[in-house]
Amino acid sequence: MSKAQETVLEIDLKALKHNFEYLKSKLDNNTKFLAVVKAFGYGSGACEIASHLQELGADYFAVAYINEGVALREAGITKPILVLHPQAVNLKTLIAYSLEPNLYNPKILKEFINIASEGKLSNYPVHIKFNTGLNRLGFCKNDIAYILSEIEKTDTIKITSIFSHLAASEDLNEKEFTLNQIANFNLISKILIDKLAYKPMLHMCNTSGILNYPEAHFDMVRGGIGLYGYGNSEEENKKLIPIASLKTVISQIHSIEKGESVGYNRAFKSNSFLKTATLPIGHADGIGRQYGNGKGFVTIKGQQAPIIGNVCMDMIMVNITNIDCSEGDEAIIFGKEISAEQLAETTNTISYELITALSQRIKRVFLK
Repeated sequence: MSKAQETVLEIDLKALKHNFEYLKSKLDNNTKFLAVVKAFGYGSGACEIASHLQELGADYFAVAYINEGVALREAGITKPILVLHPQAVNLKTLIAYSLEPNLYNPKILKEFINIASEGKLSNYPVHIKFNTGLNRLGFCKNDIAYILSEIEKTDTIKITSIFSHLAASEDLNEKEFTLNQIANFNLISKILIDKLAYKPMLHMCNTSGILNYPEAHFDMVRGGIGLYGYGNSEEENKKLIPIASLKTVISQIHSIEKGESVGYNRAFKSNSFLKTATLPIGHADGIGRQYGNGKGFVTIKGQQAPIIGNVCMDMIMVNITNIDCSEGDEAIIFGKEISAEQLAETTNTISYELITALSQRIKRVFLK
């Protein structure tokens, strides 16, 4: 890989392939794989990630919102796309782009049936979500009779899948809770399927579910963070490869005398002579104000340089006193050696938050 000459997010598509194939290796041959590419492909670039995964054989894609699905269609994605959190105001757009809605409560179910009826649609694919313990989105068991009554009134829609979401699949201390979720989902789906004239797909597992609960793989799994190189456990992280490396360069080096301050509000005051490097990346790029003042670091010439002072909108300053480096040298924010998870832990957050917060103004480079 070439050295960075500006702030850049390098996306390793070979690593993406490795992660996809590793997660697929955990499945039976007839279990479908849904790739989650919401939030701009977890910060990496949804269209490019989805295009590569489509070539690799992903069966389905999922996004959070309708506009994300529209972007995938316009980029040439032809596989089915599940919209996990559709809003009624955009349902006609969803239909225009052949996206498939998650219908999660009576209001959205009725609204979609009404719009589908106006459009004289027939057997439009929809997905029905049940809440089994996450308490975020989803029908409850008591809604089954209502769902069936609404479905029986119309031929405009057809249930393609029944699904739920695990709340703590990465935490084996919560195994009993997770097994109860799986049991509840089995019960709910059986009651619903017994009343239908066909069998929709069942899916429940996220990345940690794929790795920890093979009994819940059902007909399809939903791979998200694992595709991007994080397995939610130290052991699984060794088997996955982070696909994104965030790099930048040293713009300027300063010599700071004892008593001088660095950055806004004089948040850092030096107790001795030191040297700092200013880097062109800041909170407008996704490196939030929770970093700085000793929390977080970058890697320069293989050594950690702590972030000092307050993070600026477009810049951070790091302590390079003991590092032999020059203006123009590369600085690595995170990558394969120091992962986004390790950097996130310095401020008690998670890799998801760090990588999905990366601004789209950062240049993405895809390594094939």
